[in-house]
Amino acid sequence: MGLLLVGVAAFLARVEDWRSYTPIGAGGAVGETEHGHGEKPAGLIRWLTTVDHKDIGLLYGTYAVIAFVVGGLMVIGMRTELATPSMDVLGSATFYNSLMTSHGITMLFLFGTPVIAAFSNYLIPLVIGADDMAFPRINAIAFWLLPPGALLIWAGFFPIPDVIPAQTAWTMYTPLSAGVGNGNQANVGVDLMLLGLHLTGVSATMGAINFIATIFTERAEEVTWANLDIFSWTILTQSGLILFAFPLLGSALVMLLLDRNFGTTFFAVGGGDPILWQHLFWFFGHPEVYILVLPPMGIVSYVLPRFSGRKLFGFKFVVYSTLAIGVLSFGVWAHHMFATGIDPRLRASFMAVSLAIAIPSAVKTFNWITTMWNGRLRLTAPMLFCIGFVSNFIIGGVTGVFLASIPVDLVLHDTYYVVGHFHYIVMGAITFAGMAGIYYWFPLVSGRWYQRRLAKAHFWLWMVGTNVTFFAMVLLGYGGMPRRYATYLPKFATLHQIATLGAFMLLLGGIIWVYNVVVSWLEGPRVQSGDPWNLEADDLNTAEWDWFEQQRDSDVPAVTDGGEETDVRTDGGSDE
Repeated sequence: MGLLLVGVAAFLARVEDWRSYTPIGAGGAVGETEHGHGEKPAGLIRWLTTVDHKDIGLLYGTYAVIAFVVGGLMVIGMRTELATPSMDVLGSATFYNSLMTSHGITMLFLFGTPVIAAFSNYLIPLVIGADDMAFPRINAIAFWLLPPGALLIWAGFFPIPDVIPAQTAWTMYTPLSAGVGNGNQANVGVDLMLLGLHLTGVSATMGAINFIATIFTERAEEVTWANLDIFSWTILTQSGLILFAFPLLGSALVMLLLDRNFGTTFFAVGGGDPILWQHLFWFFGHPEVYILVLPPMGIVSYVLPRFSGRKLFGFKFVVYSTLAIGVLSFGVWAHHMFATGIDPRLRASFMAVSLAIAIPSAVKTFNWITTMWNGRLRLTAPMLFCIGFVSNFIIGGVTGVFLASIPVDLVLHDTYYVVGHFHYIVMGAITFAGMAGIYYWFPLVSGRWYQRRLAKAHFWLWMVGTNVTFFAMVLLGYGGMPRRYATYLPKFATLHQIATLGAFMLLLGGIIWVYNVVVSWLEGPRVQSGDPWNLEADDLNTAEWDWFEQQRDSDVPAVTDGGEETDVRTDGGSDE
């Protein structure tokens, strides 16, 4: 393997001089153009060797879309099985458990975090007036850790002898995941999954360091802390959470690997404590929810005012609430453990903090609604997805407040109510915000328009499908249906069938979205204006569109943003 890597490096060194397109300030030679990069190589070599933040953003986005499709097809298989009470489709509960485990890990670690990195890599240097990321090569390395991580996580589904998929659920609770005496859980597929998760954690940590350094040190002189845009604030907060949360997950994964392969007893009943895994995992796991949701909140706070005809209401309070969520998120992890028998006094303190963290989220919600109030709303596809985000986030948030109450949680814990609540956030809110961002910045990235009727059909299919699917799960939870079961009592069949119908609506909407993006990227009509959303009419234009207009007017398109050549225009935060 080492000889292979040396051979690949030697080949690439002969094909292309990497330093010829190193950005200014990256420690290499200055490129040939005034924008910081020289001529890029063509074809595959460009994508394998690029250190341009926009190229890396596109790589993250492509990777995230592939993971989203894979994770989505996994859950369609699960929901098809759940359309009937008995085991009729997948053949065995073992395969169902494998799909359930890989679906959760794929969507959270291979789609959720990378798709946010796609937005932030492409846009952060543009909106803050930087030439590129602070550490472009580390930025590239952080991405290239992800593909092998995905292959390791999915290794059990490949035809490899003696390797079967993990069946631990995405939380990997011990002693189930410890491997000793647990049948299928002792197989190497679980170890490969743990190693793949470790790679994704290292990747996220490297990216977080890069974003913090970029926002602190690479801003243009005009961009101060007072007028830093809201999306950059959320990425900065998210990066801080990653620095504290992901290394702990990595440590816990190493401890679990040692237990499985070298006879240590960190989580063994005799020498250690299985509950220790839950403490370590959820100390990472609950900040992870906010790692995933804060940047989408930033996207909505950035995009929604553009189609409301006014600036974001209460900009400073949205920033303060973002920072408050970041701090409080590390004090709520044990609300996942109310049913484990921990000290009641300790449970009460976690309940109090869990209820308190709803306040900054509510502040954001009221600010979004107030921004739209009496505004000049334009119901474009990005705006529809923003509105869908707000409405789904309210439902997901309110159902979460009930789970923060100890007596209610003890009744609903490990039922489909938890699944419905969680998916209202991760699908109904986080993914909706991601789609708002994709449709809003699609003309910026591709220079083309998408088919707007298809975009709105996508929205309505997803809006209806999300609520049909996950509200049915909330009702299933009230009825006592436990989660993570491939079979169930016939009395739950109707609600499961409704949820499956909603899942197929989501599948149809997803097919429309993929078709629309791919075809429009290749054949869509060219954008004819440097201000495609007509933001100048309301004085709501921002720096990335100034850059876009500059590239349209330039005879030779720049490879980077050339942040120093134009005035940087933020989202107007200092005016509030």
